[in-house]
Amino acid sequence: AQLKESGGGSVQAGGSLRLSCEVSGITVSNYCMAWFRQAPGKEREGVASMDTDGNALYADSAKGRLTLSKDNAAHTLYLQMNDLKPEDTAMYYCSLDSWRHCTYSRPNWSYWGRGTQVTISS
Repeated sequence: AQLKESGGGSVQAGGSLRLSCEVSGITVSNYCMAWFRQAPGKEREGVASMDTDGNALYADSAKGRLTLSKDNAAHTLYLQMNDLKPEDTAMYYCSLDSWRHCTYSRPNWSYWGRGTQVTISS
């Protein structure tokens, strides 16, 4: 499988971005998905995940501002990010694995993209 993120950029605090993750080689509907981020000097952290039943889980930092979705027909995952804050600045990665049920805290996700940079200025 191949995953390719896009949609990152530089915006001011309070702005919005929509990240996309195009997936090839696997059937998205059969896979758990998640978005992670890594800021400079910090460990990678999960921000949102969705299992194959459509159950979504968000990190506390993401609740109310970030929304995860997917388009199975387009083989694409999305992360809508609103009311962005400087602390959201990071490289954002999408990930998939073949579990039926999952959360972003589950270790050892199998498939990763290369990331897209998000920079939020105050």
